[in-house]
Amino acid sequence: MPARNLWSDAGAATAVERYGAAGVSEALALRTYTARLLGSDPDLVLHGGGNTSVKTSVSGLLGEAIPVLCVKGSGWDLATIEPPGHPAVRLEPLVALRALAALSDEDMVAAQRQNLIDPAAPNPSVEALLHAFLPHPFVDHTHSIALLALADQPDAEAVCRRIYGDRVAIVPYVMPGFALAKAAAEAYEASAARAAARGLELEGMVLLQHGLFSFGATAKQSYGRMIALVGEAERALDQVERSFQPRPLPSPAAPAAALLPLLRGALGRAAGAQGLACRWLLDLRADGPALAVVNDQRLADWASRGVATPDHVIRTKARPLVLPPAPPAGDAEALSAWAAAAEQALAAYISEYQAYFARQNARVGGIKKALDPLPRVLALPGLGLIGVGASAVAASVTADIAGAWAATLLAAEALGSFRPVGEDDTFDMEYWSLEQAKLGTGSEKPLARQVVLVTGGAGGIGAATARAFAAQGADLVVLDLDGEGAGATAAACGPLALGLGCDVTDPVAVRAAIAAACAHFGGLDIVVSNAGAAWSGPIAQLPDADLRASFELNFFAHQHVAQAAVAVFEAQGFGGQLLFNVSKQALNPGPAFGAYGIAKAALLALMRQYSLEGGSQGIRANGLNADRIRSGLLDDTMIQERAAARGLTEEAYMGGNLLGQEVRASDVAGAFVALARMERTTGALLTVDGGNVAAMVR
Repeated sequence: MPARNLWSDAGAATAVERYGAAGVSEALALRTYTARLLGSDPDLVLHGGGNTSVKTSVSGLLGEAIPVLCVKGSGWDLATIEPPGHPAVRLEPLVALRALAALSDEDMVAAQRQNLIDPAAPNPSVEALLHAFLPHPFVDHTHSIALLALADQPDAEAVCRRIYGDRVAIVPYVMPGFALAKAAAEAYEASAARAAARGLELEGMVLLQHGLFSFGATAKQSYGRMIALVGEAERALDQVERSFQPRPLPSPAAPAAALLPLLRGALGRAAGAQGLACRWLLDLRADGPALAVVNDQRLADWASRGVATPDHVIRTKARPLVLPPAPPAGDAEALSAWAAAAEQALAAYISEYQAYFARQNARVGGIKKALDPLPRVLALPGLGLIGVGASAVAASVTADIAGAWAATLLAAEALGSFRPVGEDDTFDMEYWSLEQAKLGTGSEKPLARQVVLVTGGAGGIGAATARAFAAQGADLVVLDLDGEGAGATAAACGPLALGLGCDVTDPVAVRAAIAAACAHFGGLDIVVSNAGAAWSGPIAQLPDADLRASFELNFFAHQHVAQAAVAVFEAQGFGGQLLFNVSKQALNPGPAFGAYGIAKAALLALMRQYSLEGGSQGIRANGLNADRIRSGLLDDTMIQERAAARGLTEEAYMGGNLLGQEVRASDVAGAFVALARMERTTGALLTVDGGNVAAMVR
């Protein structure tokens, strides 16, 4: 989509008013406003990339005015940045650093932190000195896709001069940090003098193979210049024709639901061999640029070229893993052969990465510690580009950047040739401690990397269970006959959680839903088979239709879900879990509840059978024996009726157990999570009923 100037005088005034009410200056309010405009356009900025600044002043303890640089801080994303995301740093000490001949990264970071107005503020951007050394109040920096298509050309300087003339400074590639800040300042001053001699004003600065800067006296001017410069690059690219060299591919090819679990399993085995966590999530992109790249005969060559901008390498590594083309749909033998070939390609990638690290580490004196060698982007002809991450969000971020790489590459190839930075510079950025720090090293939650599917997810127990797993770090798929309710539960479980309407009594619908889950996340790890409903009436008078309906939902639906899930577990090859909501009725049947209790007793036997047959493959099956939980099954009306029939208050009825306490849906949810974390337990039935002697397992 072409870059559009989204500045609005009314929007700017609203930002000034809103932030001003919290004591934020007009300059910082407008800085925040235009930074968010830039961050809202993925063709300009992706996931923490880019940076912005404003030079202003703050009041010291004695009321003195202190000139400061408010520059984007580490951990902030321009799309959602707020005023604290531009921490204030004393400007004069930063500018004075330019007199140094050299400055180590450690000293640069220390100097910036020592001059923070708020010592608790995040680290300023690694490019803070570049912003400080430029004279303009407002400075913007993006990794525009269109600009990178120009800046990644072999003759990039000539290309940029042809388009921009003397209105921009051009800086040859220098790794970010102090050296780049000095080089950019020198290029700026020389270009500004040249532009002034011709009656022009310098509007921006192109960092070859890196990105674009704009600057101005006001936030509106700097932002407007960024959009205008990007627009000129886009128009230049619109004038060139793109050629494609499609490779022959089967039609139809095997779908994502068949291929991604196999890839997830291969990644897991490779990760395990490296001593890493074996579960990774996948995010498939099959839009125009992604398919144009992966389906082109030049894919292997293109994949070897490198990243569009070195800033991306920490998330994508230097190149994607090129996989064999997708096999034909419905051909089991071809699918098996493809899986073996994909595993070989992955092993070769890991060996090549290790060789890359060895030779580059030798170049820098053997001082680096190797990162894991797993690919983060997979290029699969016939399917698309696949992001790999430790969570759905991480995989999505990587896939977004892979998509930007594809768009940049195609545009650059149409214009001339895509030639980003070489291996040495890529390695230096990938192993730069200040870049790696952006990824963070926090510990993972207990169920991170797990994809969990919950049926009956719109009901009380299902929704509570989905939320409980999400709180433990899992990524969620929520199924319910009520699709809208499933979507609402999913929305509460994270931005990428998947909510689907599904009739679990229909095996075709179940297989389709689990296929959708695999296409969305790459696979499946845990199933909470929870959906159920009760049919009542004396068993001797019970219509066959009611008993059959109960078995369809309370037994066969669980079998449909378990069968489809186990097929995925087997494709992945690293086990999985089946968790069933069995109910106390399986052990302690109640009068007139035979239709429900008999089906649940069969479900208990089903759980045990799966534990028996799945154990050798690492597939665990366990169940919960819950009772008297407020839900769609036991609603307020039924609670009132049962309490009245027993001559009890509702509170006494719901607390009719050894503990004398009502058992909540959240208690059941917590028990499901506990079972999921009991790695050496299978075939177990865990009681969650406050204490009911008649329903005790032993």
